[in-house]
Amino acid sequence: MSAQASLLAVFAHPDDEALRCGGTLALYAARGAQVHLICLTRGEAGRNTDPALGEVEIAPQREQELKDACAALGIHPPIFLGYHDSGRGDRLRRDDPLATINADPTEMERRILEVIEATHPQIMLTFDPHGMYGHPDHLIAHRVATAAYASSGFRQVRVQRLFYTVQSREEMLRLQSGRPLGVLEGLEPETYAVCDCTIAAHIDVRAHAAQKRAALFSHRSQTGPLSTLGTLTEEQFAPLMNTETFSLGGIRSPVPEYPMHDLFAGLDVAFSAGRPQEQLA
Repeated sequence: MSAQASLLAVFAHPDDEALRCGGTLALYAARGAQVHLICLTRGEAGRNTDPALGEVEIAPQREQELKDACAALGIHPPIFLGYHDSGRGDRLRRDDPLATINADPTEMERRILEVIEATHPQIMLTFDPHGMYGHPDHLIAHRVATAAYASSGFRQVRVQRLFYTVQSREEMLRLQSGRPLGVLEGLEPETYAVCDCTIAAHIDVRAHAAQKRAALFSHRSQTGPLSTLGTLTEEQFAPLMNTETFSLGGIRSPVPEYPMHDLFAGLDVAFSAGRPQEQLA
């Protein structure tokens, strides 16, 4: 009997899931895969960029925003691991014992493995080795998700494929043009983007562009009028709604084509009808 198709994404903060792989998450949920999302933190170090929200406590605000984004994508509610946002630059929280930069990575890996055992994913998604733009928490999410994928080979549930969210050099240059995406300013595309031959999968997400856009702007505190993300030009923004790209982090089964256009291609899986309703404890 074919296994139920299942995908697990591992990211650091609320909103990490939307821009780079929100369309892919929506696509596979619509096809009938069980799609789960682990979020290491609640984005405690984030800043509110939407004055219309007024004075808000940022962690519960961003927690609810991620729940709303997951609902927009049609995936399971998020699984929060309860670590703290480390911040970055001059806001790096070196003294917070629960910040991901101070937490035990083997404990994080163990907790991700527990979710793997509960959700039986064939596919995992996480950040690339440079964490898109080098955020410390993104780098840790990459590390612990990759470690959990590797360790799953010794366990009952072996994840078959690990993919990293990536941006092409052309895409990064486009985002740096005009009014640039602030976090990418001054970064070298030859480091933080990938060459075309590194892209292992091109996923057409045009049919789910509306869901992706809704998920992205569910993160009101991060996409408000004071944010660069929320004020990208349509020329910069539109291509992000068409295709999402991934590099290959690990594989335990052959693929029928390369580069791929379906992350599950060649796997003996079944897609069930309907959207997920239950939430993991």
